[in-house]
Amino acid sequence: MNNRQLFLLHQAQTTNFPLMLEIARAEGNYLIGVLGKRYLDLISGISVSHLGHGNEHVKEAIIAQLNLHQHVMVYGEFVQSAQTKLAAKLCSLLPKGLDSVYLLNSGAEATDVALKLAKRVTGKSGIVACKNAYHGSTHAALSLNSDEYYKQAFRPLLPGVSFIEFNDIKSLELINENTACVVVEVIQGEAGYIAAQDEFLIALRQACNTYGALLVFDEIQSGMGKTGKMFAFEHYSVQPDILLLGKALGAGMPIGAVVTSQDHMNLLADNPILGHITTFGGHPVIASAALAGIESLEEGKWMDLVEQKEALFRKNLVHPAIRSISGKGLMLAIELDSFDNNIKVIQHCIAGGVISDWFLFASNKIRIAPPLTITEEEIGFACNVILSSLDLVYPA
Repeated sequence: MNNRQLFLLHQAQTTNFPLMLEIARAEGNYLIGVLGKRYLDLISGISVSHLGHGNEHVKEAIIAQLNLHQHVMVYGEFVQSAQTKLAAKLCSLLPKGLDSVYLLNSGAEATDVALKLAKRVTGKSGIVACKNAYHGSTHAALSLNSDEYYKQAFRPLLPGVSFIEFNDIKSLELINENTACVVVEVIQGEAGYIAAQDEFLIALRQACNTYGALLVFDEIQSGMGKTGKMFAFEHYSVQPDILLLGKALGAGMPIGAVVTSQDHMNLLADNPILGHITTFGGHPVIASAALAGIESLEEGKWMDLVEQKEALFRKNLVHPAIRSISGKGLMLAIELDSFDNNIKVIQHCIAGGVISDWFLFASNKIRIAPPLTITEEEIGFACNVILSSLDLVYPA
């Protein structure tokens, strides 16, 4: 049997319509099929490969750590250089109060840990999340999903979860004395890249302060330079109590992280001991890759060019079928009129050598989240393919 047949027979499917592109390798900003066709990557593995594919510094760090050791003990028991250096580097990039890092396996696990920690810190159990937010698909993270379609088959989920409208200050009235935490994306991802308004985050911070709730910023998708700053919340005047990271933090490897104060994090070590435990969180090979990724991001000065590249996408993507372009930096979403036409455009783009995708809660939007290393020439090529695809689906 060939790989495509084995894929359908033995690999779990999450939809009934997988793209079925067989990728042989990836280099730079391109995925390369088994027949040699090159596809410009406009989604970065859903905001993971922000340095492109095959970053040399990251590969060298992985190999160097492999030559030292791989797994030796669960995270937090042995002093392991890769984990320690990564944690210290992250804290050096963050303001006071975000100075303790728990390394995990994924962003969804980071969400779960944040909920446990908020309950422990505050002694309360109420959770507030935003409508159309996405924080992962594990049982606890799924509880923060406002869309009943994605939850109904898996109930009962966590009780005591309320949903506010993103960027709606009036809805903050749902935060009260029973609220342990409010979890919010600084740039809503699966809603179609909607950026938070500064006045909303200021009011949210004030509400959390009033009721003694922890403010949790989910930067699993928006972190690591995609908005032109290392963390998207740096564009605003508000600091979280807990920061969640993942995706691009691993520079192509699986990772999650919770960052908060030492006082908060220490509560996971006592009553009960092992308040959260993970076998593979902070795996030294992955931690080495993550540290090298941060170093490459800083040394390459890719963040300095994000605003310029965003402007180029916005300038080029002008078409009667485009209703709006939302987002910030290299997290952009093109709004069309329907899911069906959106899928057609995406399929034409793939045929033209450009990989894009849609959003869970904004299925009429096309995702543009390329590696930060994308060149102006590649942006021009991508925009031409998108415009040509729009012409095929929306003929004049």
